[in-house]
Amino acid sequence: MDMDYFEKWVLREFNINLSAYKPNQLHRRINSLMSRVGVKTIEDYIALLKVDRMQRQKFLDFITINVSEFFRNPEIFEELKIKLKGDLLSRNNYLKIWSAACSIGAEPYSVAIYLDELSPGGRHKIIATDIDSTIIERAKKGEYVSSEIKNVKREYLNKYFTLKDDKYIISDKIKNLVTFKKHDLILDSYEDNFDLIICRNVVIYFNQDIKDKIYKKFSQSLKKGGLLFVGATESIYNYRDYGFEKASTFMYRKL
Repeated sequence: MDMDYFEKWVLREFNINLSAYKPNQLHRRINSLMSRVGVKTIEDYIALLKVDRMQRQKFLDFITINVSEFFRNPEIFEELKIKLKGDLLSRNNYLKIWSAACSIGAEPYSVAIYLDELSPGGRHKIIATDIDSTIIERAKKGEYVSSEIKNVKREYLNKYFTLKDDKYIISDKIKNLVTFKKHDLILDSYEDNFDLIICRNVVIYFNQDIKDKIYKKFSQSLKKGGLLFVGATESIYNYRDYGFEKASTFMYRKL
C-alpha cells in the first residue's frame, strides 16, 4: 500500500487534500508520525487512525500545522499595526478582516487587540477560519498557556487577559470581535470585500500550483487597496502576477 492510496483515504476520511502539499515534506511528516507510534506500514497506520481518536487528532494537528502564538514575529506584527492605522483605518472606519488558517486563535485575537486600541468601539468584522474543527473549538474558548502569550506586552496582558489556573483567558470584549468558521483553503470558496487577509506560515507547505490558486483567490477576495499579510518565511516573488504591489516586506497591496 503506497502513499497515493493514503492520500486518497485521507481525502475521503477527512476531506484534506494531501496532494496539495510538497511531497518530500509531507512524506517526512507522515513517516515521523508513524515511527512515533511504532507503526511500520501505511496499512497499519490507517487501521490505527480508524480506531484511535487521539492518534487521529495528532495526525490532523501534525498535518494542519497548528503552531501559533500572539503577535508572532513581533517586529513584523508591529508593521501590521502601522498599516492598520495609516493605510486601512484612515480610509475606512469599518474593516472586514480574514485570518485564514488561524489555528488556536492567537492571530485573530492579536488583530482584535490592535483594533480595540486603534479604533475603540469600531464595528469591525474579523473572520477566523481553519480546516480543523477541534482547533476552532479551542480557539473559541480563548485560553492560552504562557508560551503562547510570550510576545504580549504587559499592558495588553493586564487589559485583555485574566490569569486562572495557569491559563491566560482572553476577555469577552476581544472574543466578541472574532467569528470562527471551518474552512479549507484548497477546496472551499472564498468570501470577498476584505480590507485585510492574514495567512501566515501555511501556504509555504503547498506545491506551486496550489500556491498560485490560493494567491489568486486571495487577490480576488480583497478590495482594491486591501492588504495581504504573509509569514516571515514566505515572500511572494511573483506578486505582480496576482495583481499586487509590495506594501512592506511581508505585506502586499491589491492594485
